Amino acid sequence: MYPEPREEIRVASFRDLPATTLYAIMKLRVDVFVVEQKCPYPELDGRDTEPGTRHVWLARGDEVLAYLRILDDGETERIGRVVTAPNARKDGYASRLMEHALTVIGARPSTLEAQAHLSGFYARFGFTVAGPGYLEDGIPHVPMRRAWPDRCRSGQARR
Repeated sequence: MYPEPREEIRVASFRDLPATTLYAIMKLRVDVFVVEQKCPYPELDGRDTEPGTRHVWLARGDEVLAYLRILDDGETERIGRVVTAPNARKDGYASRLMEHALTVIGARPSTLEAQAHLSGFYARFGFTVAGPGYLEDGIPHVPMRRAWPDRCRSGQARR
């Protein structure tokens, strides 16, 4: 009998992603953002392949349980495409990924575009609403920003 694989956080640039992992990540993103949320839009936006993009995912063996990407937007790092597989929700995986993403970002300010109902989730990590809300594909969103070091010190998320 073999032990069950443990969850592991992984980080890679696009060119370092194994093809099977890339496929699993893209499938998860499309399954949730396009199919589940009923938002037909170009999910593959060209930013995944940029040299400064870091893909961060939590896997159990070859199964991708949760994912996010970090984009280099010059003066800020942009967190986006935060997604958890439907069968893995409520297990704290998105929180683990956010905490890890903030250690990857380090002392740089970061931004994200949150679905409005998740703004409280992102506030736990030091993000504050940074502008008026708007509709994107029929879903209310708010821009959020996390300054450094004013909001969170020593890389620790607020609880």
